[in-house]
Amino acid sequence: MNLPNKLTTLRMILVPVFAIVILVGGSDNYMTRIIAEIIFIAASLTDMADGKIARKYNLITDYGKFMDPLADKLLVCTAMICLMSFGQLPAWVLIIIIGREFIISGFRLVAADKGRVIAANYWGKFKTVFQMSMVIVMILKVRVEPFALLFKVLETLLMYIAVTLTIVSLITYIVQNRDILKEQE
Repeated sequence: MNLPNKLTTLRMILVPVFAIVILVGGSDNYMTRIIAEIIFIAASLTDMADGKIARKYNLITDYGKFMDPLADKLLVCTAMICLMSFGQLPAWVLIIIIGREFIISGFRLVAADKGRVIAANYWGKFKTVFQMSMVIVMILKVRVEPFALLFKVLETLLMYIAVTLTIVSLITYIVQNRDILKEQE
C-alpha cells in the first residue's frame, strides 16, 4: 500500500476516534471538543495530503479513487451526525448531504460494475472543503462575545454554501456521467 492510500486509511481509522472523543465529552465539554477538533483537522489534512502526494508522484490507484471519497464521507457525515445530536446542525442539512452521498455511492457502484471508476471532480472537492470548514467552525462552538455572533454567522454561511455545493456537485456528477445511467436502460 502506497503512502497516499495509507493516509486515506488513517483518515478512516480516525473517524471512530473522533466520534468517541466528541460524544463521550458531550456538547458542553470544551476540552474534549478541542481534542475532537484537533483529530478532525488532522484527518482533514490527510485528505489534502493524500491527493497531492498521489498526483505529484504518480501514485494514483483505483483504491485511492474509490476509498478517498468514501473516507471523506465517513469523516464529514460522522461529524455532522454528532453535531446534529448536540442540536447544532439542522436535520434537513444532514438529510441533503447524506442523501447526496448515498446517491453518488450508488452511482459509483454501478460504474464499478461496468469496470469504470468515477473519481472526485472539482465540485465534489469544493463541497468537501466547505463541509469540513463548516464542521471545524461548529465544533469550536465559540460562546465568548463578541466572537459568538461572528462564529454563528460564519457557521450559517458555511452551512448554506456547503448545502449549495452538495447539490451542485450531485447534479454535475450525474450530468458528467449520464452515459452510465443510459447503459442501465
